Amino acid sequence: MKTKHYNVFVIGSGIAGQTVAKACVEQNLTVAIADNREYGGTCANRGCDPKKMMLQFSDLLEKSKQLEHLGIEKLPRINWKQIQDLKNNYVDVIPTRTEEDLENLGIDLYHQSPEFKNEDEILVEGKTISADFFIIATGKTPRTLAIKGSKFIETSDAILNLEKIPKTASFIGSGYVGMEFANMLAILGCKVTVFEHGNAPLSNFDSFLVEKLTDKMRSIGVEFIFNAEVASVEKLNKNIRIKYSVNGNRKRHKSRKVFNTAGRVPSVKQLKLENANVEVDEMGVIVNNFLQSKTNKKVYACGDVSNLSLPLTPLSGLQGHIVGTNIIEGNTKEFQFPLVPSTVFTQPNLSSVGMQEAEAKQRYKNITVYKGDAAHWFNAKKANQDTYAYKIIVNKRTEEIVGAHILGEEANENINIFSMAINSKMTVSEFKKLIFTYPSYTNDLKKMMAD
Repeated sequence: MKTKHYNVFVIGSGIAGQTVAKACVEQNLTVAIADNREYGGTCANRGCDPKKMMLQFSDLLEKSKQLEHLGIEKLPRINWKQIQDLKNNYVDVIPTRTEEDLENLGIDLYHQSPEFKNEDEILVEGKTISADFFIIATGKTPRTLAIKGSKFIETSDAILNLEKIPKTASFIGSGYVGMEFANMLAILGCKVTVFEHGNAPLSNFDSFLVEKLTDKMRSIGVEFIFNAEVASVEKLNKNIRIKYSVNGNRKRHKSRKVFNTAGRVPSVKQLKLENANVEVDEMGVIVNNFLQSKTNKKVYACGDVSNLSLPLTPLSGLQGHIVGTNIIEGNTKEFQFPLVPSTVFTQPNLSSVGMQEAEAKQRYKNITVYKGDAAHWFNAKKANQDTYAYKIIVNKRTEEIVGAHILGEEANENINIFSMAINSKMTVSEFKKLIFTYPSYTNDLKKMMAD
C-alpha cells in the first residue's frame, strides 16, 4: 500500500488544531486534519458555548427569584425543550461549517482517530500516512471512574442533551463542570447531591470565596457530601443507587441521574503514542517550551492535551498559533504562561486571576490582603442578592496588585479588569485613580481595596 505524505498532519479539530492547520496551509504547506468526533472541538460542540447558552436561563430564573414580590409578581416559566432547540440550532451547524471552512482552504479531512505505527507514520481510515510534522491537539476527555457499575454514570455530554430536568441528580466530583451544572439543575428544580473526594469543592480557587459559594448553593437545595469514597453504582427500576463511604462509614444514596464530573484527562489513549516514542504524563504530552515533544521532534502538542496548558479556549488558540509559527519558521517562538483569568459560571460567578494568597506569601516578603463581604453594597442590595465577596492580593512593598478573586454577579467580566491591571503592574493607588461608570460592578472594584 502506497504511503501518502503531508507536510503537517493535525490530530484534533478544536481551536488549537484549526489554528495550526490554517497557519500552515496559508504558507502553502500540505495539511491534513483528523478527528474521531464532530469537527469543531469540545468548546463549540459540547463545552463552553452550549453550556453558557443553557446556563443563562437558570441565571435568569435565579435573578427573578431574588426579586420575587419586590417587583416580580410571577416567576418566568422555563421551557426546557425550547432551550434545547436554541442550543441545538447553534451547535448543529458547527461541524459542517468547520469542515467546509477547512476544505475550502485545501486541507484534507479524516474522520477517525489515527494510530501511530512508528515515529514517522500513522494509520487512519485504513491508510498509512507519513508527515514532516504531527500535531496532537486532541484535548481532554472525562476521567474514567474505575468503580463497579460505572456504565450507568453519564458525562457532561448527557447533561447538555437532557430531554427534561430530572427530579434528582448526583454529581461525582465538584470541579468547574460539576459545580456549574449542579447549580443550574438545582435552580431549575432538581434535587442535587454532590459527592466530593476532598473536603471542599473547587480546590484551585480561593477557599474564602469557595466556602461562600458552597453555602449559597446549599441555600438553593444542593447537598454536598465531602470526603466521600464512591464504591459502586447500580441500576434500579427508576433510580440509580450509589454506594459510598465517609470516614469508613458505609452509606447509600439514590437519584434518577448520576454524572461523572471528576475531572478530565488527556485524550491520547487511542493514539498509541508509545509506537511513536512520544512521552505522556497525567498532565498530557510532555513538551518543551516550543510545545514540541521532548522525545520525538516531529511531534508537537497544543491545547488541553499539552502538559503545558490549562483547559481554557483562549490558551488553546495561543498555543496553536505558537506551534504554527514554529513549524513554519523553525522553533522561533517559545510558550510562556500568560496571566489567565478563569471563571466558574455558577450563580453568582466565581472568578480568579493572578496569585492565590498562599502563593503570594511564598513569593513576597509582605503582602496586603483586601478581603470582605460585599452583600451589603448597593449593587447587591438593589438586586436582593445575598452573596457577593472578594479578596484582592497586593505586594506590600510595591503596592502592585498581584491577585484578584471575586464572587459576584458580574465577576466573570470584572475579573478582566483586574487581569489588565495585573498585566500592567498597576498599583492600588493608580487603580483607584481610574474613573468607571457609577453605579456599576466595575466601580465596586476600587472599593474592594479601601483601607
